[in-house]
Amino acid sequence: MIRTGYYSFLVVLLGLSLSIGCSKSNSPQVAAANRSQPKAVPVDSASAATITGTITFDGIAPAPKPIDMSNDPGCKGQAASEQVVVDEGHLANVLVYVKDGLANRSFDPPQQRVTIKQEGCRYVPHVVAVMTGQPVRFEDADQTLHNIHPMPKQNREWNQSQMPNSQPLDKTFSTPELMIPVKCNQHPWMRMYLNVIGNPFFAVTGKDGKFSLPGLPPGTYTIAAVQEKYGEKTQTITVGAKEEKSVWFSYQE
Repeated sequence: MIRTGYYSFLVVLLGLSLSIGCSKSNSPQVAAANRSQPKAVPVDSASAATITGTITFDGIAPAPKPIDMSNDPGCKGQAASEQVVVDEGHLANVLVYVKDGLANRSFDPPQQRVTIKQEGCRYVPHVVAVMTGQPVRFEDADQTLHNIHPMPKQNREWNQSQMPNSQPLDKTFSTPELMIPVKCNQHPWMRMYLNVIGNPFFAVTGKDGKFSLPGLPPGTYTIAAVQEKYGEKTQTITVGAKEEKSVWFSYQE
């Protein structure tokens, strides 16, 4: 009786072990956890390349649309739309980034925060780019109530008010996504665009329309330029070790 009970116990124990082992190996959660993630490897500075360029606007630029801020005495900012900003044929507020060509490279987000101010009842800067996971700070520099409302499709949507002289709001965005509209529910003309990118090779043009993407490993890349009204343009370019090359993008009405 004792020997029979002992063997029965062994059979049950073996069955449980096999069941647990199978459930572990077939579990999608375990499989995902065991899947190796690409490690962030710094680019060799001794061979790093640079891509530079300029964004231009051909023809007559559309006149900025006026903005009526008279309903709020706390708003004393630039009362004109920033949708298309052209200065001597150069186009500002254009995102330029490496869209393709980095293969499976992974990059750690910088710890340096990017600050977006509500100043003169507009968002400053008008177009911002950050890496996934990089801290973003929102500050209210106006003597009026603001309401920060990003409207992403891939990241989490949130909506938070900010009083004058209040503490800054610190946020992060975890998923790559371009041209996320950020509005203010208190002031309907206030709108900016936030870009979340999975690599550090990006820039936003100023009034001179220029950009620079330094520190690239040698390779062939698709460079994309994105403007809020006119959309995306791309070019493919190959750079060798320590090489610097330029690309130009042109928009028109």
